[in-house]
Amino acid sequence: MKKTINYWVEKLALLPHPEGGFYKETYRSPVQGSFHGFDGDRNVVTGIYFLLTKDNFSAFHRIKSDEMWHFYAGDSLEIYWFSPQGELAVINLGLDLEKGEVPQAVVPRDCWFASRVKQGGDYALVGCTVAPGFDFQDFELANREDLLNIYPRSAEIINQLTRQ
Repeated sequence: MKKTINYWVEKLALLPHPEGGFYKETYRSPVQGSFHGFDGDRNVVTGIYFLLTKDNFSAFHRIKSDEMWHFYAGDSLEIYWFSPQGELAVINLGLDLEKGEVPQAVVPRDCWFASRVKQGGDYALVGCTVAPGFDFQDFELANREDLLNIYPRSAEIINQLTRQ
């Protein structure tokens, strides 16, 4: 039987995430170091649980690190991201390999990306591993007009997955 959203939020002690959904940090490497392109030291790696619902998407944003996504439970998740060449790519994160889903994938650093539960789904419970480790000073939420100016051919998805 499929678990409910409230089940996961309660059992995993998830909190609201600033970009949408719920999360809980599960790991922050005790090892720190300096990395090219970062101001100050960063943890080597961090990990979170991340839960998105059909009514709550993760808005376009970017971070300075690679982010690996892992599928755990629920319905498949669509991850939209812009390649350095400006092409829109879609990752279908899930367990139905025959339908082109993958159980894990990486969004490269410095790429604008957003995610949402696939249409018809209720929620997706995933994990995100970030290296070098996540720090909110490396996080940038997209401005809709700025993205539309850069990627005008992708106006429909930008309008759907931005909040400002």
